Amino acid sequence: MSGADDDRVMPNLLAFIPAAFLIAMVPGPATVMLIKQASRGSKRNAFATIGGIEAGVAFWGLAAVFGLTALLAASQTAYDVLRFAGALFLIYLGAKALFFRNSADEREVRAGAGFRAGLITNVSNPKAGVFALSFLPQFVPAHAGAGALLVCVAAWIAVDVVWYSALALLVTRLGRWLRRENVKRWLERTSGGLLIGFGVTVALES
Repeated sequence: MSGADDDRVMPNLLAFIPAAFLIAMVPGPATVMLIKQASRGSKRNAFATIGGIEAGVAFWGLAAVFGLTALLAASQTAYDVLRFAGALFLIYLGAKALFFRNSADEREVRAGAGFRAGLITNVSNPKAGVFALSFLPQFVPAHAGAGALLVCVAAWIAVDVVWYSALALLVTRLGRWLRRENVKRWLERTSGGLLIGFGVTVALES
């Protein structure tokens, strides 16, 4: 890429970063999952969840770079299969939080569980793929090629990490209060209801 092309990419990147921050701040399934995991008080598990979420972002970002999300957007069948799978996973997580509460000792979650939950929450969400396909190219000149898209993907992940890390640190700082029995019960019910709501919304959307 020439210096002239670099000059054209940078203004778009500077516009992309605040837009990505605004999008990261909008609550979604990944935010609910992070709060649910971070409320258990383990920074290790909270940051593992962020790692899983961002691995999902990287998956969809790279899919957009290589044109795979275009296939998802073009194929109604592929979109529907992924949509229903993602919806069922979110509903399963919500139902588990609502109806299958474990004891305090069993709730000492391994970091790997947080990573898997964050990863599957993002990868199983077809809206994330279509979003990557429609959002990222708006900030990249048509002639700039895959390199410019990769820069935007890296910036997207960096923005997410900053926002989610701040959120995770806030929630883990409140961990002792959040682990009070009445607060914990309210948080489980709220997060479970939200995850089921997200799952139903994903299932019903065309």
